[in-house]
Amino acid sequence: MADPRDIAVLVGSIRRDSLSRKLARAFIALAPPTLALEIVEIAALPLYNADLEAAEVPAPWGHFRDRMRRAEAVLFVTPEYNRSVPAPLKNAIDVGSRPSGKSVFLRKPAGIISCSPGALGAFGANHHLRQSLVYLDMATLQQPEAYIGGVDKLIDAQGAIANPTTREFATKYMAAFAEWIQRVAPR
Repeated sequence: MADPRDIAVLVGSIRRDSLSRKLARAFIALAPPTLALEIVEIAALPLYNADLEAAEVPAPWGHFRDRMRRAEAVLFVTPEYNRSVPAPLKNAIDVGSRPSGKSVFLRKPAGIISCSPGALGAFGANHHLRQSLVYLDMATLQQPEAYIGGVDKLIDAQGAIANPTTREFATKYMAAFAEWIQRVAPR
């Protein structure tokens, strides 16, 4: 068997015990062995400012860009803030997509999982994120779509998805994501 694919996971909420982070970990645990998923932290990234690009690039930007260049695909797991993505996630996208012509995201396969305690499962954030990924020329998994509502009731004390139907969906989503990566970016 070939080495597992290196997948960067970007979590939209930077809160240590965020529901998005818990959900990301639960989905990672259900991934097929062909994927090696790692949460790439975004909290320390200074806000994107083109002036900093002309001076000395902040070290956290360089580390983030280097890590993202190595990733073969990206899985985004995000809550919704004001019908869009949280500022730290948007900032990470801006940092990684600059300077112009040197995006670390270009043509990488992507998946999006959005979540909220409410019933809509962060539908607005999911679709706003898709708009950015189209511009970044990322091939984003279209089906199945992952809008996880009621996330505050889905994760058990051990960090697993407690609801069997949701666990089955998560397993199928991760298998579809693995297939998508292979189809879009075969080795």
